[in-house]
Order: sequence, then C-alpha cells, then structure tokens
Amino acid sequence: MRCGILGGTFNPVHRGHLAIAEEARKRLSLDEVIFVAAARPWMKDAGELAPIKDRLAMVRLALKSHPRFSLSTVDIDRPGPSYAVDSVRDIQKLRGAQCELFFIMGMDSLAGLPAWRNGKGLLKACTLAVLARPGYPTKAALRTIEKAFPGASKKITLIEMTDIDISATEIRKRVAEGKPIARLVPNAVAEYIATRSLYKKT
Repeated sequence: MRCGILGGTFNPVHRGHLAIAEEARKRLSLDEVIFVAAARPWMKDAGELAPIKDRLAMVRLALKSHPRFSLSTVDIDRPGPSYAVDSVRDIQKLRGAQCELFFIMGMDSLAGLPAWRNGKGLLKACTLAVLARPGYPTKAALRTIEKAFPGASKKITLIEMTDIDISATEIRKRVAEGKPIARLVPNAVAEYIATRSLYKKT
C-alpha cells in the first residue's frame, strides 16, 4: 500500500486541497490519500479556527465523491498541539509497516522544516511529497533542507504543479463580506458554511 497524508486545518477545506490530493495520488500511484485535520496547530492562532466538529464535517462532505480519499482524526484523538511527525507516526501504527507513507506539503512548508518539531523524525518516518510551483526557488529550498538534514534529498519527491489560486483565508474573507464561494469549495461545503453561519462577522 502507498498512502499519502495531507494535513491541514481545513478551515475550510476547498477545491485546492482536493486538486492537490488528486495530483499527488496520480503522480505517486497512491492507493489512498488521508486527510488529517489539525486540532491544535502549533503555528496558527486558534482564534481563527472554526470549531473542530465543523471542520471535520466539511472534510467529510468534501470527500464523499472521492473513494480514494479518507479522513483521519489522529490529531483530534491525541492530546496536545498538532505536530506532523506525531500524525505520521500514529498513522503508521494504525496502518502497519506494509503501508508506505508520503507526507504531502508545499515547497514553502519544506523551506520551514528546520523550525518544525522533530523534522529529522518526520523525514525518517515517511517520504516528503513536495509541491514544486513555477517561480518558487526550488533548488535553493532543497539546498537549505539538505544542509539542515544531510541526506534529506533521498526522502523528498517533487510534484510539479501549476499554482492553485485558492486560499482558505480568502474564502473566509469572502464569506464575511457576503460574497459567493461556490467556485472555491465543493457545493456541499458551501451549503454547510451557510447553514452553520461560519466565518460571519460577529
């Protein structure tokens, strides 16, 4: 089995997340892409987050028509801040050694890996499937990582992708301003946001 892991706050989940997961699935011949919703992301202000039950519900709605995608709650089930290395290790325990894991991330996240908790452990636990976008200094980022973690290049696979101009920040802003978001998120997610009055200005 070859399984991808796509972590994030999914605040909200959007079409860009689905496009990234599908591209990684096809390029790496993955049997499954596991979405891991972060309960307490250590790098983000928790005050900006919708309740975890709503974020999980939106991911479930978004994945309904994607049989190769699944949702994991390892971050929610584990106390304390959400760290990638812990998520990967928990999934490895659940899936067993026969499941080869690929952690899907952006090139900007890779560049910040030295500041992550136990980046060395993450590289040991899985292969990093890194999205390389046009115009981003990919070679410089890879040199930085190789310097911080000698041998890291052997655990990194690049996925060439065009820019996906969708951000959760922009979606939340549009909702707060009463603008449509149907082209940015799955229809079921847009309906859920409206029904639950998420991201409205208070």
